[in-house]
Amino acid sequence: MTKVRGHCTFLKSSPALKACLRGSGVRERFAPSQVLFREDDANVGVFLLLRGKIRMSVKGLPNLDRLFSAGSLLGLPSTFTGHTYSLTAEAVTEAETVRVPQSSFLQLMKDRADLCREATEMLGREVTFIQGALAERRRHAAHHKFPSAELSAQA
Repeated sequence: MTKVRGHCTFLKSSPALKACLRGSGVRERFAPSQVLFREDDANVGVFLLLRGKIRMSVKGLPNLDRLFSAGSLLGLPSTFTGHTYSLTAEAVTEAETVRVPQSSFLQLMKDRADLCREATEMLGREVTFIQGALAERRRHAAHHKFPSAELSAQA
């Protein structure tokens, strides 16, 4: 297993959001190493983690892996935008989630401004993390494009 750099709490849901999501989705169970969604997969909704641990990762950058626990809401950027997932979510332990399809989630956001504000704040924190991960990927790619001797000669 890849070493996980940090345990994240920035995607924790309030009791009110959890209750609404539980009523809008389908329970799913995942075995350790089973993938909830992969980077570049089509969106299938958000996942509220009820129990277990999920690793979120960016392909090729294991030092940016993060661990999420019960109460976390995963897949927000893709669900809000309709684009593919930006990260891969993989169960580290046995996990149970509620998957809320995109249409149900977006309707909930329209109906409940308070919950939309909460989800938008979580989205901002997640997008900040994703942007940092992608910037790290670009730096990593640029560093490996030129041998370090060439980089120092160009400086």
